[in-house]
Amino acid sequence: MPEKKTGKKIIAVNRKARHDYFVEDTYEAGIALYGTEVKSVRMGQVNLKDSYCRVRDGELYAIGVHISPYEKGNIFNREPMRDKKLLMHKKEILKLSQYVTRDSYTLVPLSLYFSGSNVKMEIGLCKGKKLWDKRESDAKADAGREIDRATKSSTKSGRWEE
Repeated sequence: MPEKKTGKKIIAVNRKARHDYFVEDTYEAGIALYGTEVKSVRMGQVNLKDSYCRVRDGELYAIGVHISPYEKGNIFNREPMRDKKLLMHKKEILKLSQYVTRDSYTLVPLSLYFSGSNVKMEIGLCKGKKLWDKRESDAKADAGREIDRATKSSTKSGRWEE
């Protein structure tokens, strides 16, 4: 019996999501794709920007995930922006739908990756950031970069300056 690969190979990351939202919790979900879509995903032709998840009829769907058509797929290619069904346990979907409806959370795809030979999506349970929150997090990131630059330049000179 052949052994399965257990590595995690990241395909696409939604960087805008962490900028626009506070990520409270993350979940892993499988994603139902067709053959040509998987081939396109293997080539890295995925865009998660401006995508979100919605619970519809007790099932979870990723909306706005763009998977480019496979160039050699001809008639088997699917619509690039079609709603992709996400595979999770019923209890998890119910819990997420309660958060979304009751507590005004948003479900946002954070990344798409291969777990072994399966395509998985990391979903974040998020709260929206206000403009001042975004400015604050940008200022913290800039301060962190400045500190890193200062420590790199002081260690290159061979001595610590105080």
